[in-house]
Amino acid sequence: MRKRMILGLFLCLLCVLTVSKAAAPAMETVASADGILRLHVIANSDSEADQAVKLAVRDAILPLFSRAESYEDARAFLLAHGKELQDTAEAVLKEHGIAYGVQLSLGTETFPERVYDNTRFPAGAYDALCVRLGNAAGHNWWCVLFPPLCIVSETGEPVDLEHAELESVVWEWLRSLFS
Repeated sequence: MRKRMILGLFLCLLCVLTVSKAAAPAMETVASADGILRLHVIANSDSEADQAVKLAVRDAILPLFSRAESYEDARAFLLAHGKELQDTAEAVLKEHGIAYGVQLSLGTETFPERVYDNTRFPAGAYDALCVRLGNAAGHNWWCVLFPPLCIVSETGEPVDLEHAELESVVWEWLRSLFS
């Protein structure tokens, strides 16, 4: 009897996975880097403190781009408000008692392939705001500023995917059967 129940559950799970794959939207691939502005934040080092500061700088900068409605808007904001962006990043460092500086640059950066919101961005060169913290020798964080694909919560705050928890009704149901 138990084997039949497990086999039935396995078949149900297989059906759910098959249906969810079929219902998934088709993946689109960006044909050109034109009209895309990325954000690249590079930590001073890989220490826990420097990585936390990197994310805090990211969290402070992202909301400043919330009103950009086009690539041109985002780029114009960057060019007109570079000092504000610099001051924002430096204020985060000061809050954390960090003495190393921040260097911002707008230019072409090379990025690996990445998928955001069912859109594949091929590896290649993209226009980017690069934020280098201190020695810029640590792990980095990147996203797409425009079109706005940096993952943020409903309140507009960036979501840290490394610490996000996903919930699955199917998984919880299966766990309850075997608890």
